[in-house]
Amino acid sequence: MIIVTGASQGIGFEIATRLHEKGESVLGLSRNSQSQKFRTESVDVSNFRDLKKISDRIRTSNEYISAVINVAGVASMNMALMANPETSEKLVKINFLGTVYSSQIFAPLLIRNGGGVILNFSSIAAAINIEGEAVYAATKSAVETYSKTLAKELSKFRIRVNCIAPGPIKTNLLRGVSDNQVKEIIESQIVQQQYTSADVANIVELLLDDRGSSISGQVIHIGGFR
Repeated sequence: MIIVTGASQGIGFEIATRLHEKGESVLGLSRNSQSQKFRTESVDVSNFRDLKKISDRIRTSNEYISAVINVAGVASMNMALMANPETSEKLVKINFLGTVYSSQIFAPLLIRNGGGVILNFSSIAAAINIEGEAVYAATKSAVETYSKTLAKELSKFRIRVNCIAPGPIKTNLLRGVSDNQVKEIIESQIVQQQYTSADVANIVELLLDDRGSSISGQVIHIGGFR
């Protein structure tokens, strides 16, 4: 089974749906779980105890876990000195701590099964320092550093950890980002075009199977970054 957080919409939904259609058993986790072709459960990834309850049920049922894909995230456009405490805390809890908690809780299931893959999600915002995304970009930078360190720590257990950093994908996370800002971001890519959730899912497939068996501890920019 492959666990996908943030699976109710956007990139997470695209990934979960693609994997399900390929014949994988998928468990989609999200705050607002909806009936899908794949199995879903409602959970806030920033709630350690609720995530642990799901892990405990999986452990008891002896289900085989092969990968954990941490997509869940939120964005907010705020100038650095104007981000209110509630927004900043939400960004840190969901984007960073949600990734940390999910990795901590589900990695032991991968270890039990002899290895696997953890994929975390960053953003090109962490690299280009775009105005209005200071806190959001900082949480994604934290995810990148965490992923690189986690890859080293889990390599002995045959677990590969990588981080995917998309550019401006057309999802709800782009709300509040102006057309000029989107253009600026695309121009910072090596391959200057706007990508889709399907393009992200293609990279996920590569990193999950044997074609990606030599890749770990990397941040992969879709479209490249210069």
